[in-house]
Amino acid sequence: MKKFNIPFFLIIFSCFQFTSCSDDDVTVPKPKAYFRLSFPEKKYEKYDASCPFTFEIPSYSKMENDKNANAEPCWLNLNFPSFNGTLHLSYKAVNDNIEGYLQDTYILASKHQIKASGIETQPFSKPKSKVYGLVYEIEGNAASSIQFFLTDSTKHFIRGALYFNAVPNTDSIKPVLTFIRKDIYRLIETFEWKEDDTSNFFAKSMNKKQTGSK
Repeated sequence: MKKFNIPFFLIIFSCFQFTSCSDDDVTVPKPKAYFRLSFPEKKYEKYDASCPFTFEIPSYSKMENDKNANAEPCWLNLNFPSFNGTLHLSYKAVNDNIEGYLQDTYILASKHQIKASGIETQPFSKPKSKVYGLVYEIEGNAASSIQFFLTDSTKHFIRGALYFNAVPNTDSIKPVLTFIRKDIYRLIETFEWKEDDTSNFFAKSMNKKQTGSK
């Protein structure tokens, strides 16, 4: 049988082409690494304060009143201390002006399109509880990754927006976002309006402000 002699330089050339002759001689760039995060067990509790709504929040979160000078009654911040994130919630009473609130919500979500790679919307409807809304999932390096609104279409309207206190980076925040995303959907799914009249609620709120009571 005839033997075929392969020139030595072709063997060397093949090694360079496929980088498989010696692992010691091959330099492979290492992928960018991030700190490994430890996530707590998901446990929820009902949030029920002097506002016309209730919902469930995770035990590892902390609810605070919005301390901004322009904040209105029932503007809340759901903080996630371990993840450096905050879900900002702003409530509005509806008085034949829901179209304006819907338009404002759309505009605020659309502002993130500059740095977003896409925006997906997810409608939500719970007719028995008169809770209707829309979730905006903003992909890419946007400052806010998830926004939503909920309304009964006649009396109540609430908007939520998740922000992280860090430079937006999809790769680094993705694990945290995936974790908190479930909490936001849990909040939406357990959301209920209180039966108290909205005007009575605000009358009580203004009275508390005037008397200085808590």
